[in-house]
Amino acid sequence: MERAKQYRGRFHGRIGDGGRACNHPGCPAAGEFRAPDPSGRKPGFDGPGDFQFLCLDHVRAFNQGYDFFRGMEPEDIMAAQAPYAGWERETRAFRPTAGVDNPPRWADFADPLDAIGTRFRATMAAERKDGKMISPEDRKAMRVLGLETDADRKALRTRYSDLVRQYHPDRNGGDRRHEQRLQQVIEAYQTLKGSPLFA
Repeated sequence: MERAKQYRGRFHGRIGDGGRACNHPGCPAAGEFRAPDPSGRKPGFDGPGDFQFLCLDHVRAFNQGYDFFRGMEPEDIMAAQAPYAGWERETRAFRPTAGVDNPPRWADFADPLDAIGTRFRATMAAERKDGKMISPEDRKAMRVLGLETDADRKALRTRYSDLVRQYHPDRNGGDRRHEQRLQQVIEAYQTLKGSPLFA
């Protein structure tokens, strides 16, 4: 009993306050650690399966002797050890939910990054009517020039001309207070002029 008090509060995974007895036959210690119950319901579609509650010593013994692959065929073991094992099963976090956009079916992709990229592209494509995506650099340059997301090449040239007339000292009566802003406008125009958005 002294040993149980000594361990209390020191181990991650402890469940309960010691009021449950250890499920190991003949053990008087508290069952404070959860482990799969080999004689109970197996994990599956309906949940994780049944658990037993063991004391620290018996859960350590259980963990040392636990073999996840016990009773499996060699082909099943190889499949479970594959890099993308489990990827074909949808989890609750990725299932479609009412009221939100439906994510891609994860089972339709061999690589997780492809599925994530597909959802990202689907979201971004709606930003412009022509379906072109806006890169972070283009977005920043468009903000500098004050352009709408659907602006075309003609709108780009018109806006650039207006801003140069506004900020260039030769066009605004020699006012040099806006030279830094003019430089930003020129850099933004150069970025967008060569962008696929305005090709």
